[in-house]
Amino acid sequence: MSASRPRAEFTARYFVESSVPSDQVAEVISGEQSSGTFLSLPGETEQLKDRSRARVTQIETLAPAVAPTLASALVDRNGAAGPFYRAHIDIAFPIENVGINLPSLLASVAGNLFELGEVTGLRLLDIELPEAYARQFPGPAFGIEGTRQSAGVHDRPIIGTIIKPSIGLTAQQTADLVNDLCTAEIDFIKDDELIADPPYESFMARLNHVMPVLHRHADRLGRMPMYAFNISGAIDDVLRRHDAVVQAGGTCVMVSVNWMGFAGVEHLRKNSSLPIHGHRNGWGALTRHPGLGFSFEAYQKLWRLAGVDHLHVNGPRSKFWEADDSVIRSAQACLMPFAGVSTVMPVFSSGQWAGLAPQIHQQVKSVDLMHLAGGGIIGHPDGTAAGVQSMRQGWEAAIQGVDLSTYAQSRPELRRAIAHFQGSKS
Repeated sequence: MSASRPRAEFTARYFVESSVPSDQVAEVISGEQSSGTFLSLPGETEQLKDRSRARVTQIETLAPAVAPTLASALVDRNGAAGPFYRAHIDIAFPIENVGINLPSLLASVAGNLFELGEVTGLRLLDIELPEAYARQFPGPAFGIEGTRQSAGVHDRPIIGTIIKPSIGLTAQQTADLVNDLCTAEIDFIKDDELIADPPYESFMARLNHVMPVLHRHADRLGRMPMYAFNISGAIDDVLRRHDAVVQAGGTCVMVSVNWMGFAGVEHLRKNSSLPIHGHRNGWGALTRHPGLGFSFEAYQKLWRLAGVDHLHVNGPRSKFWEADDSVIRSAQACLMPFAGVSTVMPVFSSGQWAGLAPQIHQQVKSVDLMHLAGGGIIGHPDGTAAGVQSMRQGWEAAIQGVDLSTYAQSRPELRRAIAHFQGSKS
């Protein structure tokens, strides 16, 4: 490709497996995702290519596979029997192809390239944007520091929980549970992703029952316990619910980011005056197969551009499929610099309890996180208040570098948590 003039670009890195050599499939992808297609067109002049065609900047060859990772009718028709070439491939895209448009950015780096017949495995591993380009996207309005200011919690993790049962509680039952949690001086509470505005009990009923409880405890504590109300839905409903939370004096809203979509979350961010708690439910469908989808490193950068302030990362030793080292890498990614875009607060959840604090602290090497425990707090054998205290004590031990069992000797809440949870949560 001609390089008669410099152009501003952003870069995507992929794992690619293909029935054709890696240098060939890289050119296929770069053409398909920019100005080219499967055959030459008279309109794709050298001048147009110079301006608009993506370019392959690096290929790192990997060991080939004997069999294809993913099925392809085109491969079958061509009778390709292997080997199936594998590589890490970097492709640079012209910024002028996209502009400040997240759906177009996604269409470029994660669009029809997944559909290409020659491709039998493909995963978006990372993206890099120039700072001048990245800062034109909304980005987090609050991030870590703004969240800490709003929650009134500094120099330690924000300890929180999830309303359980996930679905089925009346608004009054939810308010009663919130009262118990606030009495225990919890920092953060969130709706479950399953509840937004169900017919049996409306969002407004939940808001109107919960907010007076939060205000009552705010007067006592000198800080407003942060409650992330799940406002997910059609965008008009999302904005209406956001405004209702603001008017009621709430301090956080939550959305299911994958189902709201990038454009929906970005629109909320531009109209929001509250931190946005990003729940990633459905994430497994995008990442669980190692030969397909997204890595979290790329995924969290895209949501940072859209403007979420918190993002779930799963939890170590959880009830889900993900290995502990993947969870830790995800949290670290949220805290890493990215093109001048604010960091987001990683949210640990799923099967969490006080005894996991030392592992998280040792491996993440930060307290800029949320640690949410459902059963690990509400299911404590001595009650909710003891559950909250045990979580705080677990983190005190972790931060001070004191052995958990030693620290628990003079702290009955932590000691009872260890006795109750250690076997079931290991």
